[in-house]
Amino acid sequence: MSLKQHIDLEKLPQHIAVIMDGNGRWAKQKGMNRIFGHTEGVSSVRETVEACAELGVKHLTMYAFSTENWNRPMDEVSALMKLLLKTIRLEIKTLNKNDIRLRTIGNIDALPESTLKELKHAIDATAGNKRMDLILALNYSGKSELTRALKNIATAIEQKTVTVEDINEAMIDSHLYTAGIPDPELMIRSSGEKRLSNFLLWQLAYSEFYFTETLWPDFNKEELYKAILSYQNRERRFGMTSEQLK
Repeated sequence: MSLKQHIDLEKLPQHIAVIMDGNGRWAKQKGMNRIFGHTEGVSSVRETVEACAELGVKHLTMYAFSTENWNRPMDEVSALMKLLLKTIRLEIKTLNKNDIRLRTIGNIDALPESTLKELKHAIDATAGNKRMDLILALNYSGKSELTRALKNIATAIEQKTVTVEDINEAMIDSHLYTAGIPDPELMIRSSGEKRLSNFLLWQLAYSEFYFTETLWPDFNKEELYKAILSYQNRERRFGMTSEQLK
C-alpha cells in the first residue's frame, strides 16, 4: 500500500524545496564515476516533479547547481552543464503535457551560452502552464541573493525612490529572486547531510526541515510521501504556543 493514501490533501505544503544530494556517493558505492550518479539522479527529479504535481503542490524548487559547484573538477562541471542541456531539451514536452511551468532562480546569465539558450526556450515554451511551478535554482547562492537585494535597495535609496524607513520584510522579499513566490513550508534534503548549503537562507526561516539518509538517485515518490507525512504530523507555531493555535 502506498503512503500516498495517508496524505491529507487539505494540509499539503504548497511549496516544497529540495536539496538533491548524494549523487556522487551513490555512484561511488557502485564503482562508477560521479557523472553516472548525476545522470541517474535525473529519474528521481522526474519522479519528484510528477508526484508533487499529482498531489497538488503548487511550487517545487530544486537546488540544481550552486555558485560553489563551479569549484568542482572541470570535467564534472562540463558534464553537468551538458546533462542539464539534454534534460531540459527532453523534458519540455512532458512539462507541457502535465501543465507545469518552468522557472529559475539564480544568476542564470553566467551559464554557458548553449545551456542558457535552451533554458530560456523551455521557460518561454512552458510560460502558460498553470498546474505547478517547477523552479530550478541554477548558479544560485542564498548569500549572493541577499547581497543583490540589499544593493538594489541601497541604489533605490540613493535615487531617493525609497527611504530607509520604507525598508521592511515585504520590500526585501520583493527584491529576491523568489519575488511573488510563497516561502517553502517544507525543505527536503537527501543523503543524510544536515545543512542548508547556502540555499534559500531568507525564505526557509520558518520552513519545516526533513532530512533523509536516502541518496538522491534512490529518492522516489514513496520517499517524497514520507517527507510530506512527517510535515503533516508537525505543529507549525510560528513563535506562538500550542494553546494559542488551538
